[in-house]
Amino acid sequence: MSKFAAVRIHRMLAEGCAGVLREVFDRGCVLDRVIDQTFRANPKWGKRDRGFVAETVFEIVRWRRALAFVAGGDSVEALCAAQWNRQGMNIPDWWEWKGGKLTEMNDREEALGSEPRAIRESIPDWLDARGASELGEIWDAEISALNHRAPVFLRVNRLRISMDGAIRWLAENGVIADRVKDAPDALVLPEGKGIPKALAGEGFVEIQDAGSQVIAPLLEVEPGMRVIDACAGAGGKTLHLAALMQGRGEIVAMDVSTAKLSELRRRAARAGTRIIRTETWREDTLKRYAGWADRVLIDAPCSGLGTLRRQPDLKWRLSEAAVEKTRRLQRRLLDHYPALLKPGGKFVYATCSVLPSENAGQLDLLAERDGRFKMEESVTVSPSQSGWDGFFAARLSV
Repeated sequence: MSKFAAVRIHRMLAEGCAGVLREVFDRGCVLDRVIDQTFRANPKWGKRDRGFVAETVFEIVRWRRALAFVAGGDSVEALCAAQWNRQGMNIPDWWEWKGGKLTEMNDREEALGSEPRAIRESIPDWLDARGASELGEIWDAEISALNHRAPVFLRVNRLRISMDGAIRWLAENGVIADRVKDAPDALVLPEGKGIPKALAGEGFVEIQDAGSQVIAPLLEVEPGMRVIDACAGAGGKTLHLAALMQGRGEIVAMDVSTAKLSELRRRAARAGTRIIRTETWREDTLKRYAGWADRVLIDAPCSGLGTLRRQPDLKWRLSEAAVEKTRRLQRRLLDHYPALLKPGGKFVYATCSVLPSENAGQLDLLAERDGRFKMEESVTVSPSQSGWDGFFAARLSV
């Protein structure tokens, strides 16, 4: 039962939940951004108010299809009613929704387990079919794991603090963190707990899923190397590479987004590393950096299905056509980005997808097109087996 079960639902908070959901479902907006905007627009909401709204909307977005079955309708009002009932809360008399009586809703809640997987696990039909086709019998476990709430993982920035030092520093600031097996730089916070923004901004730790922390070490970087992070984004893995290189060498972080690279520079300064420089992709970028790097990380754009625990709205924005478009982009990156390497260099291809067609399947196709590359090692992070987000990464040598 939810920690908010005994809380009386105030109209302004209920309307706030409904407003967020309309932005996400009707306009296709990103859930995290809408929540942030809503909180900024309502500065008088307290911590408990914000927690109630965030939990309500995240769970409704996560379980949208299942809740629509339970509620007997898919309006925002009906979805809210079903979720509040599921949380053990009393639905206010003034909340108008079309879905029948509470007894009928409770009966449908009990019957939910007998419904098809796509309804039970609250995913689009096309995604259920795709997952079953590509993953077979393990799809059940994977999609179930991807519907669980994700804990907060941290990566300790060893350029500035040791693992033991980070644990002590966090504890002194009221944050309890535990080590993570098989992730040497990772800490995990208790369920439902986060880290204050002020602490996150100190540069001693970065918020980064343990699965994501598997990727940078696979590249086998060493101090003094030249490294290119070809799809750097805001730089989570770039910063990890800088720490593994002990702050010596050179990393060029590339991306098409100047805004993300600006954020990367801010994070790099906070982390205390000076070996990262950013480069916005231009038409001549490949030519200018051809044969320059000892190592290249291709953290490719992907469906993002491995991150559904944290981004449940993603499954409602995705489509089969979008996945195929992304797969075509991945093929282009694999055809061109290895040219950035020196002879004898190595690259890692990585995604945050659980679909083999975006992962090992892409490397199989690459081998058919170009036989120069030797597979050295690959890692698949399974959400159901690890409790982490889903990732794939493979290291190839030229």
